Amino acid sequence: MITSKQKKYLRGLSHKLQPIFQVGKAGVNENMTTQISEALEKRELIKVSILQNCFEDNSEVAHAIVGETDAELVQLIGNTIILYKESKNNKQIDLP
Repeated sequence: MITSKQKKYLRGLSHKLQPIFQVGKAGVNENMTTQISEALEKRELIKVSILQNCFEDNSEVAHAIVGETDAELVQLIGNTIILYKESKNNKQIDLP
């Protein structure tokens, strides 16, 4: 579990990131969560965008992704989810 101070630090780092995944009307599926897990292993910090045509609630989408990937939910703001997961082989971010 990451602290609120660490979340604040990660939010600052995420400002320059662009969303690399989009959740649409198909919702969250196994293929998507596998790809998100792989991206988290490479990058540690990613953004996921929830499109307007997604029928699920934004917080449900965020918690589904977190549950499947074992990532930390840094922030859910509007239609954007910020996720963090410490990399085993490619550590880039040192948390305060």
